[in-house]
Amino acid sequence: MFDTLSDRLAATFKNLRGKGRLSEADIDATAREIRIALLEADVALPVVRAFIKQIKERATGVEVSQALNPAQQVIKIVNEELIGILGGETRRLRFAKTGPTVIMLAGLQGAGKTTLAGKLGLWLKSQGHSPLLVACDLQRPNAVNQLSVVAERAGVAVYAPEPGNGVGDPVKVAKDSVEFAKQKVHDVVIVDTAGRLGIDQELMQQAADIRDAVSPDEVLFVVDAMIGQDAVNTAESFRDGVGFDGVVLSKLDGDARGGAALSIAQVTGKQIMFASNGEKLDDFDAFHPDRMASRILGMGDMLTLIEKAEQTFSQQEAEKMASKLASKKGQDFTLDDFLAQMEQVRKMGSISKLLGMMPGMGQMKDQINNLDERDVDRTAAIIKSMTPAERADAAIINGSRRARIAKGSGVEVSAVKNLVERFFEARKMMSRMAQGGGMPGMPGMPGSGGGPGKQKKQQKKAKGKQRSGNPMKRKQQEQEEAARRAAAAESGGALGLPGAGQQDPKDFELPDEFKKFMG
Repeated sequence: MFDTLSDRLAATFKNLRGKGRLSEADIDATAREIRIALLEADVALPVVRAFIKQIKERATGVEVSQALNPAQQVIKIVNEELIGILGGETRRLRFAKTGPTVIMLAGLQGAGKTTLAGKLGLWLKSQGHSPLLVACDLQRPNAVNQLSVVAERAGVAVYAPEPGNGVGDPVKVAKDSVEFAKQKVHDVVIVDTAGRLGIDQELMQQAADIRDAVSPDEVLFVVDAMIGQDAVNTAESFRDGVGFDGVVLSKLDGDARGGAALSIAQVTGKQIMFASNGEKLDDFDAFHPDRMASRILGMGDMLTLIEKAEQTFSQQEAEKMASKLASKKGQDFTLDDFLAQMEQVRKMGSISKLLGMMPGMGQMKDQINNLDERDVDRTAAIIKSMTPAERADAAIINGSRRARIAKGSGVEVSAVKNLVERFFEARKMMSRMAQGGGMPGMPGMPGSGGGPGKQKKQQKKAKGKQRSGNPMKRKQQEQEEAARRAAAAESGGALGLPGAGQQDPKDFELPDEFKKFMG
């Protein structure tokens, strides 16, 4: 959603790179570019004005003028102000001291409240709670049935005494649900309310009546992140008419510009608490302003990636795999282990989304978006068509075995051959990393390109290089060396990181080991 904004900001910061000091003209030009980027991303005008004013004030002060790297200092300021726009610190749910905690969802029709109730229920269940979903949307056709289906998929309880479709009193259902939750020992009640296509008095009155009946601990305003500037107007109307404690962004995986999402916290004074970024029930998490700002600035989101890995991988299993890779050059690591690792990564979510959380991957959006998620399923089918002996020792797979495996998994023989080759390459690469050797073929990383021994040889070779005695030839050598130094200085990344801009993203090439691994 924020790809366009990220690209514009990266281009803006790239212009600052390499400047020893920033003039007032540089700061004005940067502020102008940031203003255009935010307005193009559909951020509300009052928010943009306040944002730019704050950046210019801080950028012209001592903070930047006395910094060793003014460009990076400006990026730091933009990052901090962006975190401020998004709400500052992460806002957690407030739980009731006694009795069930009541969470009321409010918003327009089509914002995704019913699906989000299931997502929130599943998230709370994973946190050790026992949530109850309550069907108070009794007007929209099949809303009650939809909530029941979503609750069943999430594995949480549902309270739906009325059939809906215009039948039943939502205020009474909401009130009765609290008593029901106490009887059935549910510690959280999530009330799904009705919406309208637009703000009207009837909607506001019903929402206010439900709020008064159940006295919710949290009223969450659910907003579609794709509806643009109207999201801010709707949020203000709900704040004034019903009141809410926090905001939940739905459809954050859409391709709209999404600037309205950046505006809501600033305009309403209420923080964004959760974000839904996909169609699956587990595509939902707490909203962290600092992590979102980091993603927008192209710095990745390693903390979320680590959290996902910790939730998916058990410590015991990870240690077991590491010991297999570290011994006998990784020969204890079998195709069964390879398949288990792939399935664990798949549980973390979409491969393209996981890669998108890594720093610097913003430059390779096209390559990431073109990844075929079904390759994991094809690989699993091939491995599962092998005998236990073949999985334990892939070296025994000859021509006739390949033909049988290909027939069993519905692929070409070449696909089986490629998989086995990729497995051996991946095992070699992972074994080297497990033994502290670093990633092969990744320059600038410890252990890359053959370790310290090779680096010493390269240094020795460079040291031994002699200049020509011919004045004309020596002058040419000096010019070439100066050009190389200039190219190296020019290759700093958009964020002032060395090596980030050495390559046009379109010309990006993965190392050979990774190419074989990815097929």
